[in-house]
Amino acid sequence: MSPRIFYAILSKMLCRQEEMRMKPAEETVRLFEKDRFATDNGAVIDEVDDHYARCSLHIEAKHRNAMGAVMGGVYFTLADFAFAVAANWQEIGTVSLNSEIAYLGAARGDVLSAEAVCVKNGRTTSYYRIEVKDGQGNLAAIVNTTGYRKG
Repeated sequence: MSPRIFYAILSKMLCRQEEMRMKPAEETVRLFEKDRFATDNGAVIDEVDDHYARCSLHIEAKHRNAMGAVMGGVYFTLADFAFAVAANWQEIGTVSLNSEIAYLGAARGDVLSAEAVCVKNGRTTSYYRIEVKDGQGNLAAIVNTTGYRKG
């Protein structure tokens, strides 16, 4: 198979996967409204799928530090919210055991989005990679989170 055909097939598969992702059900939105710190700060659920979530927030003055940049806690809060949704929207009970964040650049634009993808889902532990991007699609932070499924 030629590389061009391979990439054409791969591209079609990725587009199909994007089409299959869905808007969150009203029940899911209501459940995660209880994550008050994130939702009171503007975090919303954009898409959910099997162990996947994309969440976003509109950057406001309250999200900025004294230098005018977005506070690091905003990136982390949005990423943590995306992890919580991805890990729990189908079955509640997974909590963060460990998280680490790498800040890669200052956010541009007025929106942040966080996309949580499950890398490994074991019996009691899971591992997620969350990419936080700015309104221009630039990677602003990466968060790696280990989850623990209680009881």
